[in-house]
Amino acid sequence: MGDNSGSKVSYFLEESIKQITLPERFTFPFYYEPHPLTRIAAAELQHYLETQTDLEHNFGLDANQDGTAIGKMFGVLVVRCTEGKLGYLSAFSGKLAGSNDHPEFVPPVFDMLAENSFFLKEVEIINSINIQVNELASDESYQRLSQDIEKLFDESRQEIIAFRKQLKDNKDSRKKLRERLKSSLDQQEYIIAEAQLVKQSLYDKHQLKTLTDKWERLLEEMRARLAQFEANIEALKNDRKERSAALQQQLFDQYVFLNKDGKSKSLHEIFSVTPFGKPPSAAGECAIPKLLQFAFVNGYEPIAMGEFWWGAAPKSEIRKHKHFYPACTGKCKPILEHMLEGMPVDENPLLNAPKKDSRLEIIYEDESLVVVNKPSGLRSVPGVNVRDSVYASLKDILGDTEPLIVHRLDMDTSGLMVVAKTKEAHKHIQRQFLKRTVSKRYTALLSKVIDQSEGEIDLPLSADLFNRPRQLVCFTSGKKSVTKWKVVKRYESMTRVDFWPLTGRTHQLRMHSAHELGLNAPIVGDDLYGTASERMYLHAAHIEFIHPEKKEKVRFEAEVGF
Repeated sequence: MGDNSGSKVSYFLEESIKQITLPERFTFPFYYEPHPLTRIAAAELQHYLETQTDLEHNFGLDANQDGTAIGKMFGVLVVRCTEGKLGYLSAFSGKLAGSNDHPEFVPPVFDMLAENSFFLKEVEIINSINIQVNELASDESYQRLSQDIEKLFDESRQEIIAFRKQLKDNKDSRKKLRERLKSSLDQQEYIIAEAQLVKQSLYDKHQLKTLTDKWERLLEEMRARLAQFEANIEALKNDRKERSAALQQQLFDQYVFLNKDGKSKSLHEIFSVTPFGKPPSAAGECAIPKLLQFAFVNGYEPIAMGEFWWGAAPKSEIRKHKHFYPACTGKCKPILEHMLEGMPVDENPLLNAPKKDSRLEIIYEDESLVVVNKPSGLRSVPGVNVRDSVYASLKDILGDTEPLIVHRLDMDTSGLMVVAKTKEAHKHIQRQFLKRTVSKRYTALLSKVIDQSEGEIDLPLSADLFNRPRQLVCFTSGKKSVTKWKVVKRYESMTRVDFWPLTGRTHQLRMHSAHELGLNAPIVGDDLYGTASERMYLHAAHIEFIHPEKKEKVRFEAEVGF
């Protein structure tokens, strides 16, 4: 990997690429098979990463290296330079070794870490505010005052409770005395005695009010002193919040992205028309926007792109070392829609209609329901731009009967789906799914040999909001997700397993297979969490539930086709 002209371009050796045909269109960033030129560029960049010694960054590949292990997404952009030669640019997402400035990689769209930048100056002020907030919050007088108030409040509560008990005892004694006096005194004498008892009652109430007022005054004085501390802390926090918001807005305005026609848009302009309303954190720092920006600024023609992961995976995501991944949808899609405007781009492969021989097989039908064997590659329900689906097929087959989808399978998962034909049947079967009384068994082919023979995986899952439809493992806000599994057969480099999902989360089996805390073996052909193939080898083979009309258990099997 080298830079011939100081332009950040690494040129291909003509001999190594003379047999490679250039793509007619630029890569569709969100679902792609890397072009051969992209693979060559990525291999050269990976060789550099394996042999370099100047990046003080712990990717998590060396157990003896100091520092927190942080894997990184790297990108390559194949370009045609102004003199017609083919080369490629390299970039990383975010920062590398705490810096944006590395000679082998293109610079960021805006370098917030540049010396004396407004960002660093403002961050220094915000950090000083943080120090002041922490100093005030840990001030000995403030801490002692907080503790004294808490202690005083406990003392006041205990004394008032004890005094109230005494008053209740006094009241009970007066009640008993009244009963005795009624029987031993005449009416005039009783009236005089009752007046004395009333005075005692009023005196007790006065004493209680005096006691509560005394404690309230003491507490109020101390709370007023505490309030001054808290007001100072709150003022600093408000100042910090306002400065952070202003700094963020200033950053949004500095990140300005070009397209091939030289039209520019800031982050704020790009995201103002999205559901987010404003840019998410770190938007514009991903590799592909950096690469396209550098190409457009320097007059290079983008030919093809690719991004791969390098290093240890984050704890929450599925990321495999050296694997290619699409651009993220939440942060990159709005930016790339602007940057790629007017460029011929590959069509989204997901919008292609399924193969003609992928017919929907009905394996059971009665007045209440239909059970189908869904082929891999067919959606359960129509997409925004794709009608082909189990729903659409059944709609055509059933005519006037509306198919009511009870549950779904991922597009690339084959196997059994139950579809209701009446509202009553839909409600009855859906209730069984909600109560988790439906028994399902899946069969999958995993991408490596599994040593254990069986087990249970419990990894909570949540949606990756900035990279749908991917899921994350999240132990704080994720939904409980449990899968039982058992090895069926081991092959030389793969394992066939049966899965019993005890919960029904999105991508549950795919995540539990691929994640390092699960089986750490992606399902063969899983293009989201592993490596794409002709299909994903996951099949819903068995389902068992109570028939809504017959009220008896029914079972269905669909032979595994792999």
